[in-house]
Amino acid sequence: MPAVSRPRVSVIIPAYNALPELTRAVTSAMDQTLGPDRVEIIAVDDGSTDGTGEELERLARTCAALRVVHQENSGCAGVPRNTGLDLAQGDFVFFLDSDDYLGPDALRRMVAMADANGTDVVLGRIASVGGRAVPRAVFQYNQPRTDVFSSHAYLTLGPWKLFRRSLIERLRLRFPPYRNCEDKPFTAAAYLNASGISVVADYDCYYVRYRENRNNLTLTAADLAHRVDGTRLCFETVARYLEPGPRRDQIMRRHVEWELCGPLRALLPRESERDARERFFPEFRHWARTYVTDALFQRLDAPDRLLIHLLRADRFDDVLTVARNAERDGRRGHLVDKGRVYWLHPFFRDHAAAVPDVCFDVTDRLPVRHHLESAGWQGGVLRLAGHAYIEDVDALDPATEIVLRKYRADRPEVRVPTTPCLPAHPLPGEERRYEMAGFTAEIDPATADDGAPLERGLWNVHLDVRAQGVSRTVRFGGHREGGEATHPARRRVSTPQGPVVVVPYFTPYGNLSLDVGEVAHPVDPPCQVLRALWRTRSTLLVGGRLTDEAVREGGTLRLRAEGGTGTVHEVPVRCEPGGSTTVFTARLPVGRLGTGRWTLTLVMDGPGEDAPCRTAVVPHFGRLAATRWLRFGCRPYYAKPVALGPARALGLDVAPIKVVTGVRRRLRR
Repeated sequence: MPAVSRPRVSVIIPAYNALPELTRAVTSAMDQTLGPDRVEIIAVDDGSTDGTGEELERLARTCAALRVVHQENSGCAGVPRNTGLDLAQGDFVFFLDSDDYLGPDALRRMVAMADANGTDVVLGRIASVGGRAVPRAVFQYNQPRTDVFSSHAYLTLGPWKLFRRSLIERLRLRFPPYRNCEDKPFTAAAYLNASGISVVADYDCYYVRYRENRNNLTLTAADLAHRVDGTRLCFETVARYLEPGPRRDQIMRRHVEWELCGPLRALLPRESERDARERFFPEFRHWARTYVTDALFQRLDAPDRLLIHLLRADRFDDVLTVARNAERDGRRGHLVDKGRVYWLHPFFRDHAAAVPDVCFDVTDRLPVRHHLESAGWQGGVLRLAGHAYIEDVDALDPATEIVLRKYRADRPEVRVPTTPCLPAHPLPGEERRYEMAGFTAEIDPATADDGAPLERGLWNVHLDVRAQGVSRTVRFGGHREGGEATHPARRRVSTPQGPVVVVPYFTPYGNLSLDVGEVAHPVDPPCQVLRALWRTRSTLLVGGRLTDEAVREGGTLRLRAEGGTGTVHEVPVRCEPGGSTTVFTARLPVGRLGTGRWTLTLVMDGPGEDAPCRTAVVPHFGRLAATRWLRFGCRPYYAKPVALGPARALGLDVAPIKVVTGVRRRLRR
């Protein structure tokens, strides 16, 4: 008799009175592209009374991979998850809540990511159904291998992840029997002991939603009584696995902000004064004194610093006052004093309150609003124009400077003064508080370094924004005008040491930098893409200009669309003179592309057989919306523009519109 192979993934579904959402959850696990022989589904009926158990048995008769377990009601999701863990045989475990569902290709993609990188935890992109909040920061791009200290993974502590089962068993991890916050200590322990974390960000792996009857545990057990035990265990878990120091502070900060200060403000005033004073306040005070170091205290926002100070000082009445008035006091203005900005909370410099100024200092927290409006060469000088201001600080006597910092070099920064001017467009704010926030600056690579030329290398461009003695330094260029207004070409600049090529470019994060000497940009792309728009509902027009070097060398430029399966569709590009440059346009018939994700690239062959191809990424333009059309005159299709990778390259998701699904969604509204 042949041996039965072990499943790759055990999907564990805790279910209590989960109709009607349960069926979609279970079938989404049954329909995974990973294959029914590689997935086992363990559904645990936690004493349901609404027919959940009967529906699970019905589904089990249609799927050999589904195993149903019935048990007495535990009142929480952790106990049935533990039942599933005790039975799981897969290499990996995935916890699927009964009111959510999986994308069809989710498990295959996550397992492939874990196998390829040897990681123990895989996060799949989470999508919202019906407005439920979902994390976004960690899913900006795929991360084959990372950790909680160099990514945003720790901001999502829900259990909807792929865990390597050997990690769970090695740590003897199980969920505590709490109605709320039971998942956070489990996920935290897995994160802090994992041999790497992976992130699948280019596919919607997991869909979260609220139940129709709104009886999700996160909604029905949201008070402090149901949170305090899980929160205590969060702090204890981090302290158990991390030694005191910056790394522990980094992780503790999440719990201080989200599990301590947030619930204290929102929930403590709802409790009876006796419970608030005798039951919950001592816990909050203990956490503030035990886990918030002085270094962590300095990293908190001012409202949290104020609460922590009052907790440490055992001032219950003041904590309750601050919590009750948090929303109103959060809208109070700011005071600029001796180069620092302070939050004008009623306790600020109130002798009776006796709270130190550090609890109200927001200087390093105020947002800096900045915009690059133009960048272009005037001879050998790069001229920049834009505006920058510190929010809530009037732009009086501005003294903003351009700051050039050489990448990975221990050398002094280079400062370039700016000239204040009126901004090109009206800025928000009362009266004329940011009237002089505009500026121009000239960067001369031949003399910028105190009369000497800039050294060969990569130079990141920053802004030191100053007004009223307040100074904030930020990276520059992430917010800018589109098209050629802010995309100057490379330029050969004469210096006392000889000519050097300077390449202005934008980093994968969108910030402006200078490559002096072509250190990282030895081959220029053949063109600059300045626009992408819909010519018709199913035809995309891409336009721009060829570089001077590409015009001299010649070659044929093509617009290429490449699908995820390797299918390539190319269209010719039309080039014609446009004043002093050569402009190009290409029309891509998106209506002819098959279902799937397509990436767009411009390709130009070199002048000789041995010359390399030059390529240019078609960037994602935020104004490009999705489009719909009828294929063959009757079948509705759509194309949705998406930004791919850190470079935010343009991709197109093409698929048929499910008419029945669309009608159902409209009816639900």
